Amino acid sequence: MCAHSSGLMGFPLRLLAREVYDRVVAIKGEAQVALITGEERIEPSNARYFCCTAEAMPSDGGGHAFVALDEAQLGGNRERGHIFTDRLLNARGREETLLLGAATLAPIVRSLIPDAEITERPRFSTLTHIGPRKLSRLPPRSAIVAFSAEQVYAVAEMLRRFRGGSAVVMGALSPETRNRQVELFQSGEVDYIVATDAIGMGLNLDVRHVAFASLVKFDGVRQRRLIPAEMAQIAGRAGRHQTDGTFGVMTGGKDDQPAEFSEEDIYAIEDHRFAPLTKLYWRDSEPRYNSIGTLIADLERVPHETELTVAPEAIDLAVLKRLADEPFAAEIRGSGNVRRFWEVCSLPDFRQQGAETHSRFVARLWQDLRGGYLGADYIAARIAELDNVQGDIHAIQGRIAAIRSWAYICQRPDWVLARDEMAARARAAEAKLSDALHGRLTERFVNRRTAILMKTLGQDPSLLPVTLSDDGVLCVEDEPIGRIDGFRFTVDQAANHADRKMLLSAAEKALPRILGDKAQALIAEGMDSLTIAKGCIWQRSQQIGTIAPKTGATHLKVTAGKDLSLLADSDRAALETAIETWLEAKSKALEPLAKMEAATRDPDAGSEARALLLTLIAGHGFISREKAGLHHLPKEMRPFLRRLGVTFGALDIFSPLLLKPAPRKLLHALGVDRRPLQEAMIPVIEGKGKLPSGYRPAGKQFVRIDVAEKLLKAAHEARAKLDPKGKQKRFRIDQALAISTGLTPDSFERLLGAAGFRLHPPRKLAEGAFGPIAPPNWEWRPSRRKQQRAAPAKPATGNAFAGLADLVR
Repeated sequence: MCAHSSGLMGFPLRLLAREVYDRVVAIKGEAQVALITGEERIEPSNARYFCCTAEAMPSDGGGHAFVALDEAQLGGNRERGHIFTDRLLNARGREETLLLGAATLAPIVRSLIPDAEITERPRFSTLTHIGPRKLSRLPPRSAIVAFSAEQVYAVAEMLRRFRGGSAVVMGALSPETRNRQVELFQSGEVDYIVATDAIGMGLNLDVRHVAFASLVKFDGVRQRRLIPAEMAQIAGRAGRHQTDGTFGVMTGGKDDQPAEFSEEDIYAIEDHRFAPLTKLYWRDSEPRYNSIGTLIADLERVPHETELTVAPEAIDLAVLKRLADEPFAAEIRGSGNVRRFWEVCSLPDFRQQGAETHSRFVARLWQDLRGGYLGADYIAARIAELDNVQGDIHAIQGRIAAIRSWAYICQRPDWVLARDEMAARARAAEAKLSDALHGRLTERFVNRRTAILMKTLGQDPSLLPVTLSDDGVLCVEDEPIGRIDGFRFTVDQAANHADRKMLLSAAEKALPRILGDKAQALIAEGMDSLTIAKGCIWQRSQQIGTIAPKTGATHLKVTAGKDLSLLADSDRAALETAIETWLEAKSKALEPLAKMEAATRDPDAGSEARALLLTLIAGHGFISREKAGLHHLPKEMRPFLRRLGVTFGALDIFSPLLLKPAPRKLLHALGVDRRPLQEAMIPVIEGKGKLPSGYRPAGKQFVRIDVAEKLLKAAHEARAKLDPKGKQKRFRIDQALAISTGLTPDSFERLLGAAGFRLHPPRKLAEGAFGPIAPPNWEWRPSRRKQQRAAPAKPATGNAFAGLADLVR
């Protein structure tokens, strides 16, 4: 066409016309090329090359130097055949006319156009039947062909679950949506495309195998089996140029009678041998418009040529005959009005709702048009009603079909005021809806993550494109498959049950490398993100190991958790060694406890001292005097114990170093000391709840054991200072030190009372007397009965850290 001074090409599909239009524009420029379809018109004033749908091209060829008709064998189609037959018979170029079609058309062309030159173009690739295949066994780059929307959706849903998804192509989709879905397949994002027989015409795809889900279709009249030529038209999508293709049927469906090719079908398709067309459908393209009755008679007229047969009643003729019986039809007179009425009845049934429903829409349209034009406001309102992207696939498909009707109406030269503006609005709405429909189809039938995994799972695990984001999300080519917290991998919660095994398989191949890098990074940063709690080692919120005693309080052993099992042996050993080194540094806070434990094995320690040490270790650094069994301990052993840091207090025996915050928090974190913890170990706290570890009660407050001993020691020093010889029983104690620690006077009195001090309140002032009240007096009078009731402590047995080990276990 581009080699001529002007040209016209007619195509069976709008998307094919658009594809060729873009190619011609690249050669000739936008100013010289026009695109004319039922719903779109791009017609520069100086256009010389026209790309049209068959219905939109001039019947006689428009006087162009070159005229071509694509897929001319569609003259045998029940619905549109008469259009293609008319163009075949009448559309001619001044210099050249080209009819493109299947070889089955050749005998009729020779008969109708004797001087036509017929040239065959052989297929360079071979087409081979490979028999039935289950869905799970279909090779990549396959097209699955079905003949109903329900079957298309069912197959696409199965492909999504097992192969990561597919593109979807149906006649009910808008051309824009079909193009987007085809691009999804062509780009390799999915390896499968599910389509109706719309795939057999006008779509150039990189397909290697065509699988038929069925060999039966509804042709508008009845359910029938495809003829071999139709099978070949679809199967021919497999293979391109010199790339061979295959075809077959898909098994495993729910049909009672699974599809299967006969030997004759296979032979015809592989060898390209088909029965020639014997008839083309014809309808008078220039009927008379004297009246509606005359118009119908001409449209149903039988052709004289034997190669032609009267076309079955198409949707436009069915609508015309239905509306001819309506009362308003009697008012349609004159050739101009009859022609206009016929043009309205020729509105395509984009919604595919049948003649009855479509005729009601056409009748309403005629009522609005017979008085002149449709107003711009009316058209804009109808378009606005449909410009809504909410809803499911079926809802958006319905809106696209409806908007295509209005796009067709807006393209008519004498139907709509402000035609160009309304046509632009209709195209914009259709494009918006098409984008939404493409998104819905992709969302429902494409699982990009599964598609990627299916392509990569068979490769070397080290080559898997698995990455770990900063926030712990594990991705394959930017598609999340799960997340890693600490060293634990969890599958993405959004994955369905069928995907979970696949995701775990992909993760297991990549995790040793990912977790190995994570372990090395943890070692390099000095284990700063590790914490100890409940006898376990945690990285943030994930447990990576448990702690058990090894030989003593400062010699702890780490048992790696199951989350580290995916690490390589070398990485796991390095991480465990680093954790034990880190834990050893942490356990230095328990050095006083370790010294006590070592002293229990000292032969110089008597059995009495050993028993006290074991009791003190079991109390995690402190024990009350009543439970210590001091009456069994020889006085000469006390210096030995003091050298170990043991303090013999008035109420408690304890190690002051173990009452610091660090050792108390570590003992609590190890799960050894399960009593409440006061992390800061402040001297005095309010007495609420259970008694914290390292404290003793004092009235309504709790006081730290070493602070209590300091206050009691000051009280004894005050007693000794006031009466060195012990002749004066009563004495006074300064409360300033107690108050400075935070104790209230009442709590201080309770603390002194527990240590054997007795309070003697001062006398009240006599009536009428003035002056300060005398300070209270105290008396040291410990209870002998209480001392007698104190039972000797039972010596602890076994490992010095056995209590801690038992609690951890």
